Amino acid sequence: MTDTVQISADISVIIVNYGTADLAIKAVESVLDRTHGPHTVDIHLVDNASPGDDAARLQAVFGTPGYADRVTLYLERENHGFGRGNNLVLRALARRSTPPDFVFLLNPDAQLENETLEILAQTLQDNPEVAVAGAGIALPSGQRVTAAFRFPSAAAEFVRALNFGPVNRLMPRASVALPEDHPMGPVDWVAGAAVLFRRDAIEEVGGFDPAFFLYFEEVDLMRMIRNAGHEIWYVPTARVIHAEGAATQVRSGASQRRARPAYWYDSWRHYYIKNHGRAGALVAGMAWMVGAVLNHVLARLRRQDPHAPLHFFRDMTQHVLRPLLGRTGAG
Repeated sequence: MTDTVQISADISVIIVNYGTADLAIKAVESVLDRTHGPHTVDIHLVDNASPGDDAARLQAVFGTPGYADRVTLYLERENHGFGRGNNLVLRALARRSTPPDFVFLLNPDAQLENETLEILAQTLQDNPEVAVAGAGIALPSGQRVTAAFRFPSAAAEFVRALNFGPVNRLMPRASVALPEDHPMGPVDWVAGAAVLFRRDAIEEVGGFDPAFFLYFEEVDLMRMIRNAGHEIWYVPTARVIHAEGAATQVRSGASQRRARPAYWYDSWRHYYIKNHGRAGALVAGMAWMVGAVLNHVLARLRRQDPHAPLHFFRDMTQHVLRPLLGRTGAG
């Protein structure tokens, strides 16, 4: 970690980088370029043992005296994943004599489009029952994308995998993704690419579950915060631009036919076991499989590509169903 002069910021921004140094630099600059209203802001940039020269490049830019009181670098020798990378900073913030009131998580492939932090912080200050506020998100093209969601469920897994319009319309509440134009207010969870937390709410639930390497960790964290009695709000007037999936190559839409990494399925399995039990996870997994089988039939009839990720049946069986059915399947 780079030595810095510790300031008494009331908002700490955490950016966890892996292999996207150029974008991470722009993300930091997008925060530094804003005024943030009455709020003092510092930035914590974690490099998660990126391949190549990311660490050296970030050090060359932000390890200089001009950034000493604004940007703290954590140049890690191990890839901790997203949640554990954030936990490193959260623990450091908790040790401060005056910890920040708020923590803002910003993806390295995202940039502030307006006074996002001021808008989100004002939302939390005006609504004491709210512990988490998520920004509206657009692609670099300007297209608005979904940033507010319902919690996943077995019904949602089936409907998403089936991808059949009449069933989608018959079961609208089974959709995890809320509309892109969803209004400001309470939701189950918001996109982790740009989200402001009350720091004490994260501390109350113990931070991110370290069992997640990547994916579902922010859904799980917000579910814990909801279960602790707090509200999660979507605030679309706060805006960011997000080059979705630049680091992981797991994107929505057209990239559905890419194979998903093993850790994605491992995280899915752990989320469902933790929040629905092993039986609930198995029901959700089977619902997804059945929906995918039916979608393959429909796709053949329509001469279209199926909706499931590449190698889905093999990967789902290996990383989800077998562990769930085994006596000592991992959680």
